[in-house]
Amino acid sequence: MINLTRRTFLAGSASLSGLALSGCVSSTSPPETFPPSSDPAYLTMYRAMPEERFPLPAINLKKVPDRFYRQQVDYPTSERVGTLVVDTRNFYLYLVQENGKAMRYGVGLGRAGFEWSGRAKIARKSEWPKWTPPDEMIEREPELEKWSWRNGGMPPGLENPLGARALYIFQGNKDTLYRLHGTAEYWTIGNAVSSGCVRLMNQDIIDLHGRVPVGTPIMVL
Repeated sequence: MINLTRRTFLAGSASLSGLALSGCVSSTSPPETFPPSSDPAYLTMYRAMPEERFPLPAINLKKVPDRFYRQQVDYPTSERVGTLVVDTRNFYLYLVQENGKAMRYGVGLGRAGFEWSGRAKIARKSEWPKWTPPDEMIEREPELEKWSWRNGGMPPGLENPLGARALYIFQGNKDTLYRLHGTAEYWTIGNAVSSGCVRLMNQDIIDLHGRVPVGTPIMVL
């Protein structure tokens, strides 16, 4: 069962008109610079994607530690193949594969007071989703009222906090309001910055979105 430690999210756990009632925003500081990988495979992996509905720029790999690049790794586990596992201690998301392997993605996580853990499932997937801040967030930041569900939410695009794709996490038939989603702020990967959601680089959430079906189990450690 999902253990949601942020009470205000529990108060509004419902989807209205199919929109994402989720925080998923961050307050970020200037990015650090890291030695980028010279592996051309990563340059291809994180290339610009002009074919997308909203063309994505390439990831500047100098701003992301190479341990957070998408890669297949050894991952012995008792979880069944196809399960998603979020390792909150190390800021990784694993997609369990056969033969003791997993596809590993670097992630950004929720700040203190917004964390959650437990078991749930992916109940819905969306390409270039709308974003709707919950009423509790609007109370703290009234300027977000223009993106409320009453006003139709924030349209999809490069500035949308949910990024290029979103996977919606449900407990039974109940929307937890937590998401796996993309972010244009790729330099925040490996940090606790968002309002509880699990964020990936846009190129990584596009890859993950294509690999996992609706109904995929997810375990957050």
